[in-house]
Amino acid sequence: DSKSAIATSCNPVQHSRTKHIALRYHFIKKHVEKGMIELYFVKTDYQLADLFTKALPSNHFNYPVRRLGMRSLPPQELDRLAKSQ
Repeated sequence: DSKSAIATSCNPVQHSRTKHIALRYHFIKKHVEKGMIELYFVKTDYQLADLFTKALPSNHFNYPVRRLGMRSLPPQELDRLAKSQ
């Protein structure tokens, strides 16, 4: 989601701006350098994780819900499921 994070991970030069990042997070950078993984920018419209991390307007909310196979249940169905436990 972050072009700057991807650029930092793909850049073999250590910048003073990235010194605050803990060493345990540099494993991605090492794997990129070794060619083991590739990083791609994914537009916000297609970020499935945004469903769980951001308040989304309905037109952006529906896409990840469908892609993840989720559905909204009416309150009556939720009550029935809760009582069956």
